[in-house]
Amino acid sequence: MADNEEIIENKKEMDSHPRRRKSDNTLFQDHEPGHDLDDEHQDIAVRFSHVIIRQAVRVLCILMVAVIVWGIGDVIYVLYQRVTEPPFMLLQIDDILATFGAFLAVLIAIEIFINIKMYLSTNVIPVRLVIATALMAIARKVIIFDYGEISPDYIYATAAVILALGVTYWLITKKPA
Repeated sequence: MADNEEIIENKKEMDSHPRRRKSDNTLFQDHEPGHDLDDEHQDIAVRFSHVIIRQAVRVLCILMVAVIVWGIGDVIYVLYQRVTEPPFMLLQIDDILATFGAFLAVLIAIEIFINIKMYLSTNVIPVRLVIATALMAIARKVIIFDYGEISPDYIYATAAVILALGVTYWLITKKPA
């Protein structure tokens, strides 16, 4: 019973927070101290630093949109280039992998943009989303591997990174029993 009362109190506190929206359930997750940029910090130097960092993040957000648009142009160019080379309208495996690589790079850029946007709207570093983006990036790397050109050590190291990220993602999304 005490757990339910605590949950209700936490929800009321989150609902009253000026930067939280009730419609977005992802914003009601707990976060670790130090992962936010509180505008009401008591030290003026820290508050000023937080304002500067938030403005820098806004600039990064705009730049990320430019990267996404540029990436879409690259996908179109790569696809056009591959389809118009002899044999016409046929894609080889290398062509498909190059196209997948370009597609996935744009999707990763979009995920990073979502990270930045969430960071701006909540003042909290979205750790789960960052880990998910890292998993997507390493999955892209695995998809476009040229296994004839890379060493087994590189494959093992990549597998270790995937395992570590997977376990980390599982641990931070695991619901307490």
